Amino acid sequence: MLGGSVYVAFIRLIISILGTVLLFTLMDEPRFGRKKTWFLYGSMFIIVLPPSCIWYVVGHESFVRLAPLSLFIVFCLFSLYISSTHLFLTFYKLGFTFYLMAVFVVGGIICSESFFGGNVWADIIVRILLIALLAFFIDKYLRNSIKEFGVYVEDELDWFSLTVLIISLFFGIAFVIRPLDEKEMKYRLLQIVMNFFLIGSLQLMVFRLYLHIGKESEYRTENQLMQMNHRLLERQMEFLEESVESGRRIRHDARHHNMVIAEYARRGQTDELLEYLGEYEKNMEEGQATVICENIAVNNILSAYTKKAEREGIRVSLDVHVDRECTVLDIDLVTILSNAYENAIYGCLGAREQEAGRECFIDITVKKKKNKLVICCINTCRVEAEFRNGYPKPEFTGGIGVSSIVKASKGYGGEPDFKNDNGTFVFRLIMNVP
Repeated sequence: MLGGSVYVAFIRLIISILGTVLLFTLMDEPRFGRKKTWFLYGSMFIIVLPPSCIWYVVGHESFVRLAPLSLFIVFCLFSLYISSTHLFLTFYKLGFTFYLMAVFVVGGIICSESFFGGNVWADIIVRILLIALLAFFIDKYLRNSIKEFGVYVEDELDWFSLTVLIISLFFGIAFVIRPLDEKEMKYRLLQIVMNFFLIGSLQLMVFRLYLHIGKESEYRTENQLMQMNHRLLERQMEFLEESVESGRRIRHDARHHNMVIAEYARRGQTDELLEYLGEYEKNMEEGQATVICENIAVNNILSAYTKKAEREGIRVSLDVHVDRECTVLDIDLVTILSNAYENAIYGCLGAREQEAGRECFIDITVKKKKNKLVICCINTCRVEAEFRNGYPKPEFTGGIGVSSIVKASKGYGGEPDFKNDNGTFVFRLIMNVP
């Protein structure tokens, strides 16, 4: 290290801590507001600064060897409390922040020793410039990508791989910042540059790998949504075909009714005519389409799937209460209900394949309670079912549906719950109603 008075050490320590906090907060998502977050970090700064300065004066050599690790442990404890992300993901961001801290600390020392004869003020200026450069680069080019990377890591990365990645990152940084003896000094610059390059390359590779994996997962979800929309369009086409056929039948029947009415009128058979019209009205009421709920889109899609289920011999029970002008978007409601219904039909057919002649049922309940919309679908299914991350595997639901339900409900704070109760599949969802 460059040494210097306690005042110089004080300044360098302030710059290093502020730079580390700044870079970490640019990448992290704190659980508190900006003011409280910086207040907590300021409190940490006030707590650790006086003991660090005393340590520098009393034991300079031990300070050089142990101070970076000690201060980073304190910083980690504060950051784990302040961060709102998953524990492993926070550790990874802390490791990457420590790597960046090593860049500006070691970079400042090397520049000062190599070009300014070990001048401490040159070291301070270089540190400030490097911190500003790193903060600008993260804020302008990496901040949004790091947030996406965090989401993808939580969804896609197994924790063993992430643990190995974090450990390798810390070992590489420990090698960079360890003090060197005189025999190693001539190789110092080459070792540090190569180590920074290897660590940075590894992080960049992992970063791009999981961005690619995450985006590919999003594309699969979008593809499933497109297939789901295709199915919805097929159901709408069925409605249209039924409407056209119903219109033809009505026009055909109307001609016969007109002929009968005209004949009764010519013969003056008033009583018979009134009796015929009464029977006609009764038949019309019996043939009227069943109204499941007031919401037209939900009513139509549930009607289509109910007809499909009844054609398969599945007993259906519906208790659906959705207002005509529901604050939840029709497309989201239709997405959730149609996928749940389709998965239920698939589950019933699978149960019947497993046990011939098994009686199958589907019970769907949709109710609003205060500012919550409760959706529950219970159906017959196979006795065995494999789950992954709390969700049924695609082969258990026909391949499409679960991811669409999760994505549609996420915008309303919904968290779907799936359970197989010994051959009875239960899907429950509670969403916030705007």
